[in-house]
Amino acid sequence: MMDQVRELLSASELDMRAALRLLAAAFCGAGTVVALVRRVISRRETEKKIQSARDRRARGLQRSQENVIRYKETHPNKDFAFILSLSLSELTEALQGGSLTPEDVFYAYMEKMLDVNRKTNCITEVVVESFDQLKSLDSYKDGLLYGVPVSIKENIAIKNYDCTCGVMKNLGQPLAADGLFVEVLKRQGAIPFVKTNVPQSLLNYECSNPIFGITLNPLNPKKTCGGSSGGEGALIAGGGSVLGIGTDIGGSIRIPAAFCGLCGLKPTSGRLSLQGTVSLYRGQKSLFASAGPMAKDVDSLALCMRALLSDHMFGLDPTVPPMPFNEQIYLSRSRLRIGYFESDGYSQPSPSMARAVREVKALLEQAGHTLVPYTHLNLHEAFPNLMVKSVVADGAFTLKKSLQGSPLDPTLRPQVAPYFLPLWLRSIIAFLLKPLFPRGASFLKASLGTGSVEALWRLHAENEDYIRDTIAQWRRSNIDVLLCPMIGPAYNHMYPGRLTSVLPYTCIFNLLNFPAGVVPVTTVTAEDEEELRHFKGYFQDRFDKLFKEAVSGGVGLPVAVQCVALPWQEELCLRFMKEVEQLVKQVKLNVPSKPGHHQECV
Repeated sequence: MMDQVRELLSASELDMRAALRLLAAAFCGAGTVVALVRRVISRRETEKKIQSARDRRARGLQRSQENVIRYKETHPNKDFAFILSLSLSELTEALQGGSLTPEDVFYAYMEKMLDVNRKTNCITEVVVESFDQLKSLDSYKDGLLYGVPVSIKENIAIKNYDCTCGVMKNLGQPLAADGLFVEVLKRQGAIPFVKTNVPQSLLNYECSNPIFGITLNPLNPKKTCGGSSGGEGALIAGGGSVLGIGTDIGGSIRIPAAFCGLCGLKPTSGRLSLQGTVSLYRGQKSLFASAGPMAKDVDSLALCMRALLSDHMFGLDPTVPPMPFNEQIYLSRSRLRIGYFESDGYSQPSPSMARAVREVKALLEQAGHTLVPYTHLNLHEAFPNLMVKSVVADGAFTLKKSLQGSPLDPTLRPQVAPYFLPLWLRSIIAFLLKPLFPRGASFLKASLGTGSVEALWRLHAENEDYIRDTIAQWRRSNIDVLLCPMIGPAYNHMYPGRLTSVLPYTCIFNLLNFPAGVVPVTTVTAEDEEELRHFKGYFQDRFDKLFKEAVSGGVGLPVAVQCVALPWQEELCLRFMKEVEQLVKQVKLNVPSKPGHHQECV
């Protein structure tokens, strides 16, 4: 009898276990189904939000097109081509003198913007309120930018519009007020009329995101326009804006300016207010961010700085030092003592980059300036251990969090994919890579972050020491300004996300917080392209190979140089940029320069 009972209990136990296994399997299956359903719903919601943003953009563009047509029908004799041919200085003079009306200028640029956007996809929003602002400009007629349409980078706040930074979490979150930049521009009579495209997360110099798509270079659609102020670069280079505002934390104004043949200025961080600029990494204090102007010539940058460095900005943001634009320094014709280098020693420049510096150096010497060789301090250590680590001091946690819920843009994926690995695995891979790929290993090691508050403070101290030591070296060299290469020419698409190795050329001046600007000085020649065939690079590693591929096929594209000054010396930086611009222009016009002779900068 007992044996029968045991058999029954054993059978019941087996049945129970089987039932539990079935139940567990059912729960697992249900969990998988629920997860899949949630993923599908999330994807559909994402697609719906993206489509809504694109539809809003399309409505704004359509309204702009209709308004342009109506204006041209009622003003058939307006010469839009003439208006678009004017420099910013000529345009403001005509507007303030009354020979042009704000309406004439606004609709000329609105029409051209529509054309450039069709070719490059550089616009994220038309600021439809600009049509109403146009009707109420009389009270700002004394403004330095009266009647000037100005384009604004997407991450700068304009009331009722998103600052997505290319990520989904910011989509459908319109700002409640204009950013300080926009408010000051309006007070000076400018009309912010469009917002321009950016790369996803703002940390790439290829201008593409899943919301608004990729922006092309108007000079060659096979090339990127650069980033992160890439939409600005494309629009201004295409002729659809006469003045734009970008931001820069590692080259984001200077790279698109160089790739698109423009001038751009990254001021000292703090010279202009950053209130109302949106960042995904707010609180990061080691690598200095700035906002600044982009245009086709240096005088336009100077005019914009005059307008922004106003009592209105100083009153709205008391943290900005009340330093109006110093005309005396900008107009100075004194000879300069100029440091220079053709290569930073970390990444071999392209043939056209190095040639641009050599040619400008020769022009400056002919004009009576003194050129002094200069070398960065220990850049091999400073780039990964100070610059890269500063951006991902938290182990890239903030970056990954900002990308949650967003499709990962293919242009950004190679750059951020390693950050999704666990810290311990990154550490192991970095150790194994070091003998074969030391630069890649150093980047991966830097992405581990600081790990503690104490280590973060130590990083801050090391950055401060590097700035102090660099200024000491600058003074030992007894130089006023610095001439150096600028990344270029414009890359083929899909390369910037794989090529962080060249960023010391620009990023170093964010770490140092030195004002830096770019001026286009030449174009890529067939000889440059032939020399590129023999390019090896200093390390002959994957980065060097990718760089050669990235800049290939660049004949005819612009090449710039970079002009740098010490902190708070924006006017001197601009004066140096103007000197370079004039000397290059004289060569193009076959006007010989005389030693010690400098044209008036006006």
